[in-house]
Amino acid sequence: MTIFNLGSINADHVYRVPHLPGPGETLAAGSMQTGLGGKGANMSVASARAGSHVAHIGAVGADGLWARNRLMEYGVDTRHIALLDVPTGHAIINVDDAGENAITLFSGANQMIEENAISAALSVGRTGDILVMQNETNAQVIATQIGSNLGFRVCYAAAPFDADAVKAVLPFLDFLILNQIEARQLETALGIKIEDLKVADIIVTLGSDGARWLNAAKGVDQQFEALKVTPVDTTGAGDTFTGYVLSALDRGMSMGQAISLAMRAAALMVTRMGTADVIPDLKEVEEFSGL
Repeated sequence: MTIFNLGSINADHVYRVPHLPGPGETLAAGSMQTGLGGKGANMSVASARAGSHVAHIGAVGADGLWARNRLMEYGVDTRHIALLDVPTGHAIINVDDAGENAITLFSGANQMIEENAISAALSVGRTGDILVMQNETNAQVIATQIGSNLGFRVCYAAAPFDADAVKAVLPFLDFLILNQIEARQLETALGIKIEDLKVADIIVTLGSDGARWLNAAKGVDQQFEALKVTPVDTTGAGDTFTGYVLSALDRGMSMGQAISLAMRAAALMVTRMGTADVIPDLKEVEEFSGL
């Protein structure tokens, strides 16, 4: 089977700072590095490293050919990544000594993906394939409609969070992944509890407290404990979690098994500095046991 990912591709510029800057504050960074990122690219790399065939649908500018090539090096099918005459997306990421981050995004080519290119990419899929999206590209609604019509398992990772964006795709979703802050924001926007959404499977990630899986049809409301680690950089941990969950499901694991594996992958990820370039592979995750 295939995981299709309509996803962002960014150049991540990561700055190590003593604390996250406040309004009007200038900080000297202790280090800086540039690497592959974007929530979409991170998820594609995670799913590929977890053992799945991943087809990434996206776009870069001429300045981002290195990013497309690096995705291919990591095992991602890059045939549906267009080269456009606009700048590649990028992110400015400040990471403090506790591993927390603050991120500024420039969308660039990520918001210029052509709808006919999405349709052409998805047309080669099969019933039962997975389609995942995040809120860092355009054309999310048309993609969910196409995926649903083709019998894909449609998943939405609701970040960066926007209630209207989630509401627009909700009728077509089989699977929703969001963090606890986003879950509260969505409850407020819709006026209903997260467990009452008409989505088959919902995962609410809880940071160091683990994750919660909801499936109303099966009567499931299950909590999963996080592994204890000392965080170095939390950037990309949620994307790694999502990529590993989807890959595990793609490879036939149960949801509970998929979440447990993904929790381990995310825990290992926060012990590393960086984003897509340092996402662990399946062997590393299986051997990792935390502190």
